[in-house]
Amino acid sequence: MNAGGTFIGMKPAGATPAATHDAYDRYGLPGARSPLVFAVPHAGRDYGEALLARARVTPATLARLEDRLADLLTHDLIARGQCVFIARRPRAMIDLNRDEREVDPLSIADLPRGVRPHSSAKVRGGLGIIPDRLAYAGALWRHPLPYGEFLRRIEHIHRPYHDALGQALDAARMLHGVALLVDVHSMPPIHATPGAPAAPRIVLGDRFGRSAAGHLTDLAADIARAHGLEVAINAPYSGNHILERHGTPPRGVHAIQIEVDRSLYLGSDLMTPGDNLPAVRRLLGDLAQALAQELSRPGIPLAAE
Repeated sequence: MNAGGTFIGMKPAGATPAATHDAYDRYGLPGARSPLVFAVPHAGRDYGEALLARARVTPATLARLEDRLADLLTHDLIARGQCVFIARRPRAMIDLNRDEREVDPLSIADLPRGVRPHSSAKVRGGLGIIPDRLAYAGALWRHPLPYGEFLRRIEHIHRPYHDALGQALDAARMLHGVALLVDVHSMPPIHATPGAPAAPRIVLGDRFGRSAAGHLTDLAADIARAHGLEVAINAPYSGNHILERHGTPPRGVHAIQIEVDRSLYLGSDLMTPGDNLPAVRRLLGDLAQALAQELSRPGIPLAAE
């Protein structure tokens, strides 16, 4: 079931996943087309009756946790044979961009005494690995999640997703000597304050240089600017667990997060595809081509700067 009401089955036309799992669909073979691996971790829209029955908010409120229809941005990449991971389970069920320990202990029933959750700003704001509240909606669930169900989501969704993503990056690195994860997200429109510079429409994150070599992030920013878009780097989004876990430049594995303003590719409701969707797909295509060419150049620095 799709909490947004539609679009649950919007697969790329004519494309069949090379691998499928309860946690993700993977299109393309790692390294076959380029050293890039793309991923959309907040794309899931299959909520299921059990999840919706636990909710004390409307399905539309749960859908606000999504990077709404961000998987549609990758369809041209899939058609060109790029390796792309599309998460199947919704962020409301489990957030793939959080560490396993980032959980509010009050949101889990029967938490064993020896389990020590890891607090963070995201957890304190209600957006841990199991999102439990939103500022404008309050608590999301009728009751705490049973610990057994929490473990099931970790073992059957979170770990398999990250294991497969790590294996794909290792395969790409083995073939090309280097690999780059481009983690695709979307963000609410950022409104500029009067007298301030124009607000960014694209935000690139590399954990302030820890998850990727700076010249790769700078090149991605140049490509977005060439499309006429305002770009920011690491502000207000620098990336989170996915970049921390998979971006290891000393090993030749880099990771960049791209946040796309939803108003660029969605309609005025910010829920359905907009007229500018093809243009944003072209942006990601140009980004993939430029980054692949840069990574193929001999002698470029591949360690974090």
